Amino acid sequence: MNPDVLFQYANTMALLGWLSLLASPLLAAWTDRISGTLIPLLLAAAYTGLVLAFWSGAQGGFDSLVNVEKLFQTREVVLAGWIHYLAFDLFIGAWEVRTARAERIPFILVVPCLVLTFLFGPAGLLAFQSLRFVRSRMAAPVAA
Repeated sequence: MNPDVLFQYANTMALLGWLSLLASPLLAAWTDRISGTLIPLLLAAAYTGLVLAFWSGAQGGFDSLVNVEKLFQTREVVLAGWIHYLAFDLFIGAWEVRTARAERIPFILVVPCLVLTFLFGPAGLLAFQSLRFVRSRMAAPVAA
């Protein structure tokens, strides 16, 4: 498949997953299935296919920044890296939603974390874990 077409499909699927997460207060079970399982697995399959097809021909490695740059010299390997981000960020976003639901964190407080996770992955995870930490401290009984 043409890398540009696969890029568009992957982005569209990921966007649908993120929109599903925003609808999670209304469709919790469907969100868990779509954004937490189905779409990340489809993206993982696309990623795996790209890696199997193109990784062996890639130059470089993981031992230095220069070698990591060399890994991403072909469009197909860059696409694999992009799909890796899409899959994992969505998976983390779905985990945030499930965890917030289980811990009874108001969804309105989770939305900024989801936006950060969508745009900046680890920064959103950090924000969500910080939210959980603050809420746990607020709920903890104060010693007299």
